[in-house]
Amino acid sequence: MPITKYETQTFTKKVFVVEECWFINCALIECDLFYSGGTYQYENTTFQNCNWKLTGPAFQTFQLLSLIGLIPKPGTAPIKSPPKNAMN
Repeated sequence: MPITKYETQTFTKKVFVVEECWFINCALIECDLFYSGGTYQYENTTFQNCNWKLTGPAFQTFQLLSLIGLIPKPGTAPIKSPPKNAMN
């Protein structure tokens, strides 16, 4: 898949496939970002109020991590490891 390099740009309300982009010194504001689990590259880039859409292997990994409790459901407290001495 071809990769498009973006440098020193600000994008508002655009749509990107993360694996097809290389962002350098960019700002993405309220963008829709599709990620399927492939390699990606960005440097010194900010994401503000973006909508992340997980597909394929990325979505399956998210589902598994949610199912086993490693990603807390919205409105719940994050899982914390017990203190080191708690098992003694």
